[in-house]
Amino acid sequence: MSLHPNEVLLAPVVSEKSYAQIEENNTYSFRIHPDAHKTQVRQAVEELFGVKVTAVNMVKVPAKPKMRNYRKGSRPGWKKAIVQLKEGDAIEIFEGAQV
Repeated sequence: MSLHPNEVLLAPVVSEKSYAQIEENNTYSFRIHPDAHKTQVRQAVEELFGVKVTAVNMVKVPAKPKMRNYRKGSRPGWKKAIVQLKEGDAIEIFEGAQV
C-alpha cells in the first residue's frame, strides 16, 4: 500500500516517557497508520523533518477494556513507531514543550 508521508505519521506521542527518551537516546515516538511499515516511517520522517534516521522500531498498542455506566466496551488499539535519529539531529516540534 502506497501512503503519502503525511498519511504515515498521524501524531506525535506526548508523554513523560517519550520526552525522557528524547533527552536520553535522541528517540522520538509517533502514532502511525495501521498499514505503515518501517521503510515508510523512515522515509516519512526523513522527508517531513529533514533529519537522518538510524533505527525504527514498531509497537502495536493493544486495545484496552473500558466500562461506562455498566456497559462494557473497549478503546481501540493503535500502532506506534519509535524512531532514533542520528546524533546531532532534532525535531523542532518536540523542543518547544516540556512535560
